[in-house]
Amino acid sequence: MTEPVKRTADIARKTNETDIKLAFNVDGSGQATIETDVPFLNHMLDLFTKHGQFDLKVEARGDVDIDDHHTVEDIGICLGQTLREALGDKRGIKRYASVFVPMDEALAQVVIDVSNRPHFEYRAEYPAQTVGSFHVELVHEFLWKLALEARITLHVIVHYGRNTHHMIEAVFKALGRAIDEATTIDPRVQGVPSTKGVL
Repeated sequence: MTEPVKRTADIARKTNETDIKLAFNVDGSGQATIETDVPFLNHMLDLFTKHGQFDLKVEARGDVDIDDHHTVEDIGICLGQTLREALGDKRGIKRYASVFVPMDEALAQVVIDVSNRPHFEYRAEYPAQTVGSFHVELVHEFLWKLALEARITLHVIVHYGRNTHHMIEAVFKALGRAIDEATTIDPRVQGVPSTKGVL
């Protein structure tokens, strides 16, 4: 019996602004070890990992004395790159997913195509511009860089909500579940799920 291919990747990325080490396992068990200087992002990545049933380790330090932008952006870059590498040629994956997740009064939807064509659409209007010290605009920055580097088509829609924390939490939970579903191996899929023969 052939051993299943391990779909894992890791990266070390150091710039004048950030120093990041990240390891990602697509077929994990929801284990997260997240150590960054951005507490709200730590919480969101923990949720993403748990609800996607991945394994994720992140050690990140950045110039948060300026603001959180570079750290959040660069973690999105690293996560996207490791996801793309871990999936390899994408043989046998479902490719698509559409997931709704409620969080109390909030409802978010994430739709994914593991397409090798990076595209990002984002529809969200939040009642507040910050959650604690975290600037809500950085959610867009993280998701866009993830989609770009993973080379996926990613649509994120927050349909409604009153509490900004709940709304963003629903997004990250839905993101985890959608990536999990889209990257699941379907035994009915022969080769790459594309009429082009390549993704």
